[in-house]
Amino acid sequence: MKGIGEGIRRTEDDRLLRGAGRFADDLAFENAAYAVFVRSPHAHARIARLDVTAARAHPGVLAVLTGKDIAAAGVAPIPHSIGSSKIGADVALANADGSERARTPHHALPSDKVRFVGEAFAAVIAESVDIAKDAIDLIDVEWDELDAVVRATEASRPGAPLLWSHVSDNLALEAVIGDPSGTDAAFANAAHRVSFRSRVQRVTGVHMEPRSAAASHDKATGQYVLRASSGIGVVMMRDQLAATLGVDAGLVRVVAPPNVGGNFGTRNALYPEFVVLALAARQIGRPVKHVAERTEAFLSDYQGRDLEIEAELALDAEGNFLAFRSTNTANVGAHTVSYVPLNKGVQLMTSLYRVPIASAVARAVMTNTPPTIPYRSAGRPEAMYAIERMIDLAARENGFDRIDLRRRNMIPTRDQPYRNPFGVAYDNGAYEAVMQRALDLADWDGFEERRAEARTRGRCRGIGFGNYIEGTSGIPRERAEIAIDGSAETIDVIVGTQDTGQGHETAFSQLVGALLGVPPEAVRVRTGDTDFVVAGGGSHSGRSLRFASIVFQQASGTIVLRGRSVLAAMSGRPLEDIVFADGLFHVTGTNRVATLFELARQSEDGNGLPEALRGPFRAAADAVTPGLAFPYGAAVCEIEIDPETGEWAIERYTSVDDVGRALNPMIVHGQTHGGIVQGAGQALLEWSRFDDDTGQALSASLMDYALARASDFPSFVTDLSEVPSVNHPMGFRPGGEGGTTPALGVTINAVVDALAHLGVRHVEMPATPMRIWQAIQDARAERTQSEGADH
Repeated sequence: MKGIGEGIRRTEDDRLLRGAGRFADDLAFENAAYAVFVRSPHAHARIARLDVTAARAHPGVLAVLTGKDIAAAGVAPIPHSIGSSKIGADVALANADGSERARTPHHALPSDKVRFVGEAFAAVIAESVDIAKDAIDLIDVEWDELDAVVRATEASRPGAPLLWSHVSDNLALEAVIGDPSGTDAAFANAAHRVSFRSRVQRVTGVHMEPRSAAASHDKATGQYVLRASSGIGVVMMRDQLAATLGVDAGLVRVVAPPNVGGNFGTRNALYPEFVVLALAARQIGRPVKHVAERTEAFLSDYQGRDLEIEAELALDAEGNFLAFRSTNTANVGAHTVSYVPLNKGVQLMTSLYRVPIASAVARAVMTNTPPTIPYRSAGRPEAMYAIERMIDLAARENGFDRIDLRRRNMIPTRDQPYRNPFGVAYDNGAYEAVMQRALDLADWDGFEERRAEARTRGRCRGIGFGNYIEGTSGIPRERAEIAIDGSAETIDVIVGTQDTGQGHETAFSQLVGALLGVPPEAVRVRTGDTDFVVAGGGSHSGRSLRFASIVFQQASGTIVLRGRSVLAAMSGRPLEDIVFADGLFHVTGTNRVATLFELARQSEDGNGLPEALRGPFRAAADAVTPGLAFPYGAAVCEIEIDPETGEWAIERYTSVDDVGRALNPMIVHGQTHGGIVQGAGQALLEWSRFDDDTGQALSASLMDYALARASDFPSFVTDLSEVPSVNHPMGFRPGGEGGTTPALGVTINAVVDALAHLGVRHVEMPATPMRIWQAIQDARAERTQSEGADH
């Protein structure tokens, strides 16, 4: 179809670059009051006494809400979509005894105790933010401090401080997948075994636009309106907010802004503050608004990653992979908001390699930290990091070439579709061809010359490689409505996805335009308001184009059929004589043609048409698409390190990604660039860190949380492989997360390759200059000690 595969410039960008974007803070209510939340200074403490009398009496204060007020109003805990082991396309994760994963009651404001630093326990509603802050100083609270625990492996040990009485040992889930006994037998016969233990550190979204929301309540109708940024979609947020407030979903309207200043998953769940705003609006009879300050966001945003891995890989004498096993321990934080990252990662631990047998233990542990949630590529970067580091270690420790070892064990085309040892069935792909393309673009064969030149300057240069595969899914239901205005020659499209910066306005207009044979400029995409969005799942897990394209195609097919029927009636010819091609409706055997808009105008006029063909051209499609999608690719990172200081510089970065078919290659490349920065930025810089003893946040500002900058990276070399997916009617695979997925492993592989001649085996993330320098010193000390022992 004309239009698919063209790099059309993003129409959104002109508006955004001129400062004309509309974000959550721009969706204002008139006469709004302001909410400021009172947050816990302790990681774990009982609320012994809470007196808000003086704060309520402060001039300009309209209300003060506490956990007891929330309970008295009948507000229920937030019904987070933590799912069930029996639901969804992912490998089932249930406790070994068959019981379901734990669900903890996430109240909008707790009344018993706080469970992480920054958890809100009261809210002041006032005429201004400053008045509310002054009133907070008048709140009298006494605490019974409790011991805190912030590391997942520590929290699950006997005697650790318990967060919830019904979650024994803080262990919310412990599942076993694969074949443990068979895996053990394979390890017993292995010629080589490599072990790897690492922690994938916690990070957070650091949105350009901190969390912002406002709510109103109409006493006469009982309707609530929430205006807030979201990626999960307005329909799910509406349903969850309604359930929490105890009202019918029809009494809740959720509006998301046209533009979102950052998401990456950490906005994809209902926040407690949103519930409080709705209740406060009802109680004071005025809209209520809250804008999180930067430190407030660092303390209370849902966060990402935080996985501890212990893994082993077994090989035979020739380097064939025999078996894999691991224990993956995820830190889910103080509330069970999501198990998705653990599930998504553990089922793909063997990546796109042939591993005959495997087993894994998946553990979700509760700690005194903010809850974790899917963060760009949920769980897959952690899995790819582990297997790619282990392959490099296996090669270096056992004398294999690291590229040959990967190539030897890669899933060949002849074995596709391929079921991995955990039961995940991959579709199709040119895995080895993509790998070779990345190596060629990166000039892998010429690297040793670059390494030698760097050493003449006193620098250590390394190169890292990694393959990846994803298993994306998301809420499987999506809906689209298409309406043609023949007079205005425009098309309105309503869809339940949610644009959070991916370029849907451009890409979806491009696709619908291609399906209906009209310029993309004629198509207007409408999202983000439950007043007209009936169903749909928002944007997460690479679902937007994957599912939207299916309903676009179905609805467009209905529109085209309507156009063919109108022209058949007008020409007196049978339907089969009317053909739609190249954006025109043709009467076969004649030179008579008509455009879509011409036929729509004729139908709107209705003259000479049967009753069934009169009226506007409208169509809706609602589809549930189960199963996973499998984007894949390969990446190469080249880095230089000053061994005297540990300072690093990424010199080259190459990524090749297979997205099935690229609807708009320019947008896909842009997504890849951003994904690389997020992944490599985590590998080298980012860390949402907490004090091990007190649970205090140690990175609650941009002075303490290091973010990657444009100056930290070279120009990227990116390329697309387009092998249409056999699991999608249009061949699409998701394309928004591929840059991130391999980046952790690829970057650390490059760091270790640069330092391997100094005796460095591994550097933990983030590989800061200090950590790199320390790894060099430790390796030198170990070498000196070893040489001394030999003498």
